Amino acid sequence: MSAILPSLVPIALIIVAIVLVMGLLNMLKGNNPNRSQQLMRWRVIAQFVAIILIMLTIYVTSGG
Repeated sequence: MSAILPSLVPIALIIVAIVLVMGLLNMLKGNNPNRSQQLMRWRVIAQFVAIILIMLTIYVTSGG
C-alpha cells in the first residue's frame, strides 16, 4: 500500500490540471457554459481525491 500511494499522487495532480485546463479553454472559447460548470465540478472532485491521496501518503509514510 505504501508503495502505491506515492505513485498515485502525481497522477491525481495531472488529472486535476487537465480538467482545469479543459474547463478554462471551454470558458474562454465561449462554448457551452453548462459544460464549463460540469468541468469545474469535476475539478473540485479531482482536487478532493488528490488531497485525500496526499494526506494518506503522509500518514502511511510517517509510520502512522
